[in-house]
Amino acid sequence: MSQLQPSVERASLGGVDASQFDQIYSDYFDFVWRCLRSLGVPERGLDDAVQEVFIVVHRGLARFRGDSLLRTWLYGIVRHVAYKQARNAGRKERAQPLDVELESPGPSPSQAAEEAQAALFVQRFAGGLDEKKREVFVLALLEQFSAVEVAEMTGVPLNTVYTRLRKVRAEFRAALERHRGGT
Repeated sequence: MSQLQPSVERASLGGVDASQFDQIYSDYFDFVWRCLRSLGVPERGLDDAVQEVFIVVHRGLARFRGDSLLRTWLYGIVRHVAYKQARNAGRKERAQPLDVELESPGPSPSQAAEEAQAALFVQRFAGGLDEKKREVFVLALLEQFSAVEVAEMTGVPLNTVYTRLRKVRAEFRAALERHRGGT
């Protein structure tokens, strides 16, 4: 990413070359896909939403001034696209569990089964949260953004982010304890 930043800075001075966009697409496709999925974009609309995000990125890259991290700017676009899709659908759909087919072929079958169960547990937990808590859960705990970055990305006061983060961690611990007790 350090090689990308100077080219992004040049892009803000006018003009974007194809290699810059290709690099951003390559580096951030997975991040965009995960965030859209976590924000509740249904699987049938996921490809279109990812495409829409990168169309906006391509059109807006020349205007990106570098006032924030590229990843933060991208998340703002992702968030807007996800909410736009939900608004257009007329209802907010809950995130769907990840397909087992999406799992990595690397681990052993038992490890893969455990990882699939854990991913399903996390996905179901996130899907059961209200929108505000889910956003903090995904950004801070799954995507590993700092609380300051989450506040900047969501436009929520920092203390509110900390409060939501504390609550969602407590809810996750309780859900995990219930899950372990039921197994």
